[in-house]
Amino acid sequence: MTNNSPVPNRHPSGARSPPPAASRDVLSTPIAPTSFYANTSPSRLGSSHTSYVPPEASPFREPELVSEEPVDPHSLQDTVMSTTQDWGDVGDSPWGFNSEWAGKVWEAPSAQSVVEIDGRSDEEELNWCDPSLREKCARPGPGVLPPVLSHLLHDSVHTLYSVSVKPPDIHSNAEWAPSADEVRTAVPHPNAYYCKEHNGWVFLLWRFSSVLPPLVANYAPEHPLPDMERRKKAQPCVVEGEQTSGQVNMTHHWHRYPRAVDGKALNPPFMQSSDGSDLLDLYVCCQCSLYCLASGVVKGVLPRELVDEFTRDKKAHPSPDKTPKASIIAGWETVLTILENRLFKNEVRFLPVTRPKFQSKVGWNETVRRVFEILGFRADVFSESNSELALHPPDTHPTTPEGKFNRAKLLRAWVEIAAWLEIYKKLIKDSLGGYIPFEPRAQVDNAREMIQSAIGAHVNQIPRGLLPISLERATGLDEAWHSLGMTPSSYSPKLLCFAYLAQCRCDPANTMVYFTHLFNIVNTMIISNETPPQELQTLIVEERTRYRYTLDDLKEHVSVLGFGRDNDLGVDLDDDVDDEFILQAWRTARRRAWRDVSKGAERRKDLDEAMRALADQRASRVLRQAWEEERGSGMTPDVAYNTLEVPRDVDESMLITVFLMRVEDQPSQADRMREAMSVIAEVTDSERLRRFLSTGRDPGDTSSTTAPDMPRGLNQLGNTCYLNSLLQYFYTIRDLREAVAPLAHADTKSFDDSKFTDDDLKRHRVGGRLVTRREIQRSKKFVSQLAELFFNLEYCEDPAVTPSLDLAKLALVTSQDEEEDDQRTNGTDSSNDTDATLVEDVPMRAPQERSSPSPVKSPADSVLGKRHREFGSSMDVDSPSEPASVPPSPPRDSIPASQVASSSKLKEPEDVEMQDVSRAPSAKAPPLPPRKPRQVDDSVMMFGRQHDVSECMDNCMFQIETALLDFQQEKAAVEDDKTTAEDLILRLFYGKKRQRLTALSAADDARHQSSIHEKEDLFSHLHVNVSEEGYDLYDSLGRYFDDVVELDGQKKRMEVSLVDLPPLLQIQLQRVQFNRETQQAYKSQAYVKFGETVYMDRFLESADPEKKARAKAIQADLNASRDHIQRLTEGNHAPFAPALGNVADFLGKQDIVDLPEADGELVVTVRSEQDLVVSELEKERANAVQLKSQLEDVWKDNRDAAYELTSVFIHRGSSPSWGHYFFYSRNLPDHPDSWFKYNDSSVTVVSKDEVLADTTGSTANPYMLVFTRKGYEAIQTVKRFDPQTLQDMQE
Repeated sequence: MTNNSPVPNRHPSGARSPPPAASRDVLSTPIAPTSFYANTSPSRLGSSHTSYVPPEASPFREPELVSEEPVDPHSLQDTVMSTTQDWGDVGDSPWGFNSEWAGKVWEAPSAQSVVEIDGRSDEEELNWCDPSLREKCARPGPGVLPPVLSHLLHDSVHTLYSVSVKPPDIHSNAEWAPSADEVRTAVPHPNAYYCKEHNGWVFLLWRFSSVLPPLVANYAPEHPLPDMERRKKAQPCVVEGEQTSGQVNMTHHWHRYPRAVDGKALNPPFMQSSDGSDLLDLYVCCQCSLYCLASGVVKGVLPRELVDEFTRDKKAHPSPDKTPKASIIAGWETVLTILENRLFKNEVRFLPVTRPKFQSKVGWNETVRRVFEILGFRADVFSESNSELALHPPDTHPTTPEGKFNRAKLLRAWVEIAAWLEIYKKLIKDSLGGYIPFEPRAQVDNAREMIQSAIGAHVNQIPRGLLPISLERATGLDEAWHSLGMTPSSYSPKLLCFAYLAQCRCDPANTMVYFTHLFNIVNTMIISNETPPQELQTLIVEERTRYRYTLDDLKEHVSVLGFGRDNDLGVDLDDDVDDEFILQAWRTARRRAWRDVSKGAERRKDLDEAMRALADQRASRVLRQAWEEERGSGMTPDVAYNTLEVPRDVDESMLITVFLMRVEDQPSQADRMREAMSVIAEVTDSERLRRFLSTGRDPGDTSSTTAPDMPRGLNQLGNTCYLNSLLQYFYTIRDLREAVAPLAHADTKSFDDSKFTDDDLKRHRVGGRLVTRREIQRSKKFVSQLAELFFNLEYCEDPAVTPSLDLAKLALVTSQDEEEDDQRTNGTDSSNDTDATLVEDVPMRAPQERSSPSPVKSPADSVLGKRHREFGSSMDVDSPSEPASVPPSPPRDSIPASQVASSSKLKEPEDVEMQDVSRAPSAKAPPLPPRKPRQVDDSVMMFGRQHDVSECMDNCMFQIETALLDFQQEKAAVEDDKTTAEDLILRLFYGKKRQRLTALSAADDARHQSSIHEKEDLFSHLHVNVSEEGYDLYDSLGRYFDDVVELDGQKKRMEVSLVDLPPLLQIQLQRVQFNRETQQAYKSQAYVKFGETVYMDRFLESADPEKKARAKAIQADLNASRDHIQRLTEGNHAPFAPALGNVADFLGKQDIVDLPEADGELVVTVRSEQDLVVSELEKERANAVQLKSQLEDVWKDNRDAAYELTSVFIHRGSSPSWGHYFFYSRNLPDHPDSWFKYNDSSVTVVSKDEVLADTTGSTANPYMLVFTRKGYEAIQTVKRFDPQTLQDMQE
């Protein structure tokens, strides 16, 4: 028989570790021969054929092959069995398939089977992803074919031997010589087989029986046991000759249950230790009544390493008169003789080891000493008067515990050495040079073919050598063979088909994985220009028709639906993406597919396949049901309307009426009419038509299903989920909504006819600069479109409103971008500009940061904590694009308060910046190089350059403020006590802050002669960094208001205080971080704890100086403590405690490499270092908690500047440059404990617990928080028209 190449002795069903050696307790109590072994006839040699003589009063029955008989349920009450119901009784499936499994008999599926295999079910295989169906059917999980089982039972390179022994032919009058039965008990069990390579034993037992051996108490397998009722009625999978009813299954399909059976409960028992090594692995064929029990290697008396070392020593140093192999035999025979003399002749004399005869046969060295030491022979001097070294034999008297133990051990060693010698003599081919070995002390028979025939792995049962050359040379298929439960050497086309189908039948949850491996094997043939066998081609085709897909197919399906960083949706498909989002993406993509006249049908087919795959992969009944109901054919919308003979603008009520009439008039065309109706429902995205097709009844206008007082959602125009969130946020701000409402349907053309002089334009600044006529015109157009959207959000009855394309373009495209595009296409267009605006349009546009211009430079952070755009500071969404280098307008944060003339409340004395007079003014910056033309990707965004949410908000607020300018005023400024729509943006969103740059210490100040830099700025956002340590909002704000920055190579302290707070406090969490090692930006997913209220008193300029000083000192200690924690847990080479623990574990267990210095003392030292680090971490964390508590105690009574949480912007995605946005808004003012979740077209009510939830481990994190000053009713979340009010007025 050919030897198969070994495979790793592991499998998905579990792994087995060899049990430890037999213990002293068991060896000291040998089994009585009258109740275990009996004499055997010479014709039946080997331990597997040893006969068994039961005792007169034995409580066990004699082991035998049992016949098929009913299972006694009481006999299995303590074992863990699979469900007793038939696998086919699956009942009704919620997945749309109603094919019944044929009761007690397994039937083949409807598709033509290519191999002999039973037990398959169309219903279960088509619904492999349904967890409830899998639980009900209770399949036994992944299995293996017989060739793999032979590897799992024992290393297939090693041969197992059946061993039988008898006492040596020695004439002795020893009183306590072992009897023949006692010698036979030295073999561990009748079903134990000897392995020469391990010098150990393996227990193997196979049997046809529907009654499994008793399982260990409370055994809980990973997968259910196969159906016992099914196994009892099935015929054997593999038998000699032809089966009377034909071959039902091609071969066995084995399932492994590790450590499932207690060997001591067998008859006869298998008892080798008391430490659990008697637990046997159970292998069960799910198709017939055959099962197999196997142990790990029961180690022999002499360790395998010592046997090999002794053998190598004899081979390397043979006796002068013997060949190397003869010396090996002579050495072991000498050891065997010494054991026989002690056991059977009761030889108790000392054996000198320095005399010539012993030296010539055995020799004396450390290896020989260890051999005899393990056997119990102590090396010592003869006596005090005779210093000659000799071996002192052990006590083997059967009346003492020590003698019993030694006697059993020597008998076992005698059997093992005798078996080893006989196998060695059979394997050697060389001449022994005249040396005549002893007569055999043991009879050994090769059991390989017997074992392989029993389990169905024999070469006559499963041929070898059929692997095609293309697969022999292929690399990377090991996982495929292993997963399918077969070996490449046993390949045949039909066996590969059987392995795949059997795995899908028994482990349906991993059907996709198995099909991937099958496809990879077949595809490897195709790539190698080899035609796959017809059986494999047929199977692949059949499985494709059953909606099978590979892992690579799944990635393509995900991409087809628009998921991915560079794709239409701009968001990864992960667990955070709900089914409704996927469903809407599928429907939207199907509608878009009709725009492609040439490839629309093919595109829709791909989308349907993708939807089915995702429904299966996510085990989603919602997606599966939608796919069943809405998937269509290749009928185009034009053909659909023509089929029903209706115009495109037909209303839904008329369409349903026409459909019913057409079906009644032409019943033979009902299917085609229904298909046309389905296409129209999809193209128009009509929920009413979908329900009509699903139920057969017209549900009426489905728009009424949305409650009148519920906010309306916003449909996406492409990748504009962040714009939708922003527009919804603006709508909740009452003053803003009311200010723009009058501009709905305004005639923006009227501005061109207005007679405004250049002086009128000069008197008005927005964001600290003059505005052009063109900017005013586009701003009025934007606000007009915004007002129309607000009108629709108030009055529309549909669940969602679609923003106009013009509104989206004006919000996303800045005036600067628009002008640059025009200049590239038409040259400079200055028709709407004047000399004044072109010359005096100053200051120049500011850099990206909203922070004020500052001399502070840092490669990663600005002085206010906002990271530069070139380091990925903004969090672009939905689609990647290169960062914009010019903002939509000069951010108000960057303009000193003195330059803002449009806000009366900010008429402050001019800010003063104190600086060194010796500092030279900076040179004028050189002109910017011409920009590289941008490439527009229509599939991603139909207009504009990608900006982040903050930039988009700046652009929108700039246009709102510009559109609300009152050019009819005589003066540009207004009185302080008068508020107008013109200063709405300033009044709602902008506060004032004061920044100070000071020396870190007095010594540093004197050394560098530093002065204090101080200035005041406006701000609309507070940008705070997000730490990985999981700080709360106060911690993040604290670092913003007091930080250390670098200025001209000198570290300075940047202190920020708030002079004036706005009604709407917008806090942006800077999740974009920069990795200096990789030079890449990344998004921090850290959880920042925040509550419903934040108190800003501690950050005000007017805060108590004494409390500020005390808090500053505590904060410094807290920062130091947290920095220490960070270094121990997240710094270079961190975390240290687990690393030290792993090192100690490795040094304590490894025995592969000889490391003299890695002694026990070193392991103890490393453990103590680990304990020290753990203790230091616990101490530091406790200190940080205490300091944090002290810091909060300082400000616990300062709660005048209270702000309440009103809005939370969420960014979902793992990258800072793409993702998905949605938005939470508090239902104010009437229901403050309720929140709305705005996710594009979907608006749902959620609890505050969802909004405030810990987002650790999620990619959906808060990106911006909006708080409103307590008592200031700025937010009116729900503004919906109530028809009842109109009716009341009429009455």
